Amino acid sequence: MNYLYLILLWALFYALHSILAAGKLKRILKEKLGNAYKWYRLFYSLFSLFLFILLVLFTLKIPPSQVFYPNGLPEYFGYMLAAFGTIIMVQSSKAWSMSKFIGLKPENGTDHLIVSGWYKRIRHPLYAGLILIFLGYFLVSGTYTALVHFGCLIIYLPIGIYFEEKNLIAQFGEDYRNYRKFVPAIFPKLKSHSK
Repeated sequence: MNYLYLILLWALFYALHSILAAGKLKRILKEKLGNAYKWYRLFYSLFSLFLFILLVLFTLKIPPSQVFYPNGLPEYFGYMLAAFGTIIMVQSSKAWSMSKFIGLKPENGTDHLIVSGWYKRIRHPLYAGLILIFLGYFLVSGTYTALVHFGCLIIYLPIGIYFEEKNLIAQFGEDYRNYRKFVPAIFPKLKSHSK
């Protein structure tokens, strides 16, 4: 039963993530809130963090039940995947302003499409990093809980990417459409596209 609740919590987290990030909702709130809208991103970040902490706390209460007992190569491979996923996320986050991303610095409409660094090879390096971290966590722990985390992420990603790309097309238009033609979403090509 705990796993069902965990799946439902992930579903709630991901649904609210997509709904609160939707361009249509943002346009409505911008019109309704006026100048106060500049702090919407901060509210969104804090709310997401709160939900994520609840998810983690619930996860910690689930007694571990093993899918397999990790040792040797799978465990080592899991640590490597998680480390590489973390590196991808940290390096790709250097391309944009963390204070804007969190909402500490209000958006001013001067954002530009980032196509350098990891974004030269994949459109969603943060998602790619999360896949590697969650898969690595599963290989290191070998628990059903970690498998549920990974499964929920894999199920959500196509949905999250779809809605995120709608927002990016609305923001960057033809530039993003052209970028999307040459750069894959998650799995990098060996040869990068150069503008």
